[in-house]
Amino acid sequence: MSPEKQVSQELSQLKQAVEFAIQEAKQLGADESEVSISKQTGICVATRDQEVETLEFNHDGALGIAVYTANCKGSASTSDLSPEAIKNAVKAAYDISKFTSADKAAGIADKELLATDIPDLDLFHPHPLEPDRFIELAKKCEGLALANPKIKASDGANINSHYGVKVFGNSHGFVGGYPTSRHSISCMLIAGEKDMQRDYAYSVARDFSDLDSIEEIAAQATSKTLGRLGSRKISTCEVPVVFDQEVAGSLFGHLIGAISGGNLYRRSSFLLDSLGKKLFPSWLSIYEDPFVKKGLSSTPFDSEGVAPKVKHIIADGVLESYLLTTYAGRKLGMQSTGHAGGIHNWLVKNSGVNRAELLKQMGTGLLVTEMMGQGVNTVTGDYSRGAAGYWVENGEIAFPVHEITVASTLPEMFANVVAIADDFDKESAIQTGSILISSMKIAGS
Repeated sequence: MSPEKQVSQELSQLKQAVEFAIQEAKQLGADESEVSISKQTGICVATRDQEVETLEFNHDGALGIAVYTANCKGSASTSDLSPEAIKNAVKAAYDISKFTSADKAAGIADKELLATDIPDLDLFHPHPLEPDRFIELAKKCEGLALANPKIKASDGANINSHYGVKVFGNSHGFVGGYPTSRHSISCMLIAGEKDMQRDYAYSVARDFSDLDSIEEIAAQATSKTLGRLGSRKISTCEVPVVFDQEVAGSLFGHLIGAISGGNLYRRSSFLLDSLGKKLFPSWLSIYEDPFVKKGLSSTPFDSEGVAPKVKHIIADGVLESYLLTTYAGRKLGMQSTGHAGGIHNWLVKNSGVNRAELLKQMGTGLLVTEMMGQGVNTVTGDYSRGAAGYWVENGEIAFPVHEITVASTLPEMFANVVAIADDFDKESAIQTGSILISSMKIAGS
């Protein structure tokens, strides 16, 4: 059976299963209920030094149900999607709800916020699951890299290809679903003798044909790994810092945490009561578009069935929206923003310069290409993380550096963004280019 026909059948079957579970909850006496269900088919291939290390097939699915009775919530799940198993899961959720405390914020999303249209976002591009072909590609990727005598070993090449279907429904009568696919290739290499270094390259896409070629992955991984050779420490200093596009998204990832409803209603964010306040320079905006065709974070509805919206999160430096689920919105006296399950394709405005021009603008300072550790405090905004990268002098890379720590506070970092390059990472939910920050403290030797 073709993937298209398989997924079409599964979509119909899963919608029926969702409707069945909701009806069962209603018959038991639940006030409200919501059901999410997914099925996925795929393959994972991993080679190391051109030998097959892992070959995994999967075809699995699971159903999760939440019922609400007098504002008391009960949840259960099952990987067995037979009618009897679904009945048992619904009964378990209902029984659990009898023992939980009432919470006025609990319940399914408001009916008027639910998606009324399920657009085709071109998210489904299944690829033939051919293990021999994938093994051949993974070995070829390693072989191309190992052809360089300076590359001493491969730490593995991986190829993943999955497709499936997601369905969500609730007792307001909403039932929606759509098929998806996701493919990736990665390769990690080791170079050096006494000073051994490791780096990698990867590519992710909805459509296998949109992935970077094996040749490009091998070349990128080789170049990045060899570029790390000769890394040294630097003295403690305070200098401008460029976050390379592969790590730049983490800066906005901390923004996501700080404006997410869970941290806000618990009052554990440094951005409490910040709606309408200026956080970034006036030229910087972040635009969210859930409906990008083939987008890795595109969706017609969030994980509560709420319709997402095209909008600015940051407009001219000002915070325009929090990221709220139904529960968090009610705790804050607000509505869901359609962010149950995460963000949807953030597009960060750039300054119209490439990375080389960004380094010229910085002059002398640090280019960060790798981050380590979790030294970020969302409550206070304090920032301190291990890093590696390159020392830059007069706009040119001078030498690689390692074993350093970069430190500041997130409010200062946000306010001190000088420019953003146009080398945005298309394979991330946060599409941003390399970021220049005017000054950070560097702890070295």
